[in-house]
Amino acid sequence: MSSFLISCGGTGGHLSPGIALAEGLLARGHQPTLLISHKKVDTRLIEKYPHLKFIRIPGAPFTLKPVGFARFVLRQTQGLFRSFSLVRSPRPDAIVGFGGFTTASIILAGALMKVPVALHEANRVPGRAIRLLGRLGRRVYLPPGVRLPDLRSSVVHAMGLPVRKEIKRINREDARTQFGLDPQQGVLVVLGGSQGASKLNEWAREKAEPLAAENVQVYCVTGLGKGDSGEKTYKGRNGQTVKAQFVPFCDRMGDLMSAADLVVSRAGAGTIAELIRCETPAILIPYPHAADNHQWANARYFEQQGGGIVIAQERVGELLKEVRDVVFNDWLLRKFRSNLQRMDRANSLDEMLADLEHMASPHGPLPHGRTEVEVA
Repeated sequence: MSSFLISCGGTGGHLSPGIALAEGLLARGHQPTLLISHKKVDTRLIEKYPHLKFIRIPGAPFTLKPVGFARFVLRQTQGLFRSFSLVRSPRPDAIVGFGGFTTASIILAGALMKVPVALHEANRVPGRAIRLLGRLGRRVYLPPGVRLPDLRSSVVHAMGLPVRKEIKRINREDARTQFGLDPQQGVLVVLGGSQGASKLNEWAREKAEPLAAENVQVYCVTGLGKGDSGEKTYKGRNGQTVKAQFVPFCDRMGDLMSAADLVVSRAGAGTIAELIRCETPAILIPYPHAADNHQWANARYFEQQGGGIVIAQERVGELLKEVRDVVFNDWLLRKFRSNLQRMDRANSLDEMLADLEHMASPHGPLPHGRTEVEVA
């Protein structure tokens, strides 16, 4: 049995693959500990996983604004001291970082203390953490076809994003019933990622009625603190009642994507991996202010592989027409699903687990303690 520290806090896109990896390691008899942030999204997402151990570590995102930069320096310094303590005792066999502002301190501490380090980048434009820390890694996992020229080829491994085991396609009618949706009407799901997307929330509220007039239900996940939740009803064709639901958070993404005919979403790597796993076609609206415009690169690749289409945010006025063109086109929806099924053939999680086992230096068995969340 080996012990692993997994740094993955800050957003659902970082935390979800960390949970997937931790569950895979646990199933193989290893001892994973997930390092997460103090953000609300982390608190909400970990509620479903009492069998995993989570530790909160200090950290803050980088910004050049004076107050934000001061907070970044302070919290990252605190995170570095906390990371040295975590690496020192008990010493882990390996450390895995999924990027984000919680990753730098633990990767640096691990590398300085000669613990094998691995980094995983899910986006098709590697983020700042991966670019700066990649040289410290014994493994750097990148999406297929993505390169970092400063890294040795022996270090870089092509790897998709690990997806949690509960994210899978289920029967569409059963999924719709779970969410109080009519199985006989169309379903459009609108997602803004773990942070929410005000622009998409506004669009969903404005277009729920015209979509209902064509018997298309809307289910919008607004994000925590991003608008009112609740249900509205409209009149559809032939006087039918058609629902539009707005919820702040959903921890059953596999079931929700299975309920959808079509998803409108931001283009985070985690969302795209889940769309692929659930074979759900999508219209992606990349967040235009994402670092290095990485969401646009993610979305273009998804479109090129035939999983759906991309619309720039400045063209959101055309979105209703695009939704209508896709959601009522059964041939196109089947084509998208077939392409998504092809995209999901590789099992990234099993490959990554085997490689990490090979990388880690085995220690003797460690006692199993009670699952808990520790606060630094």
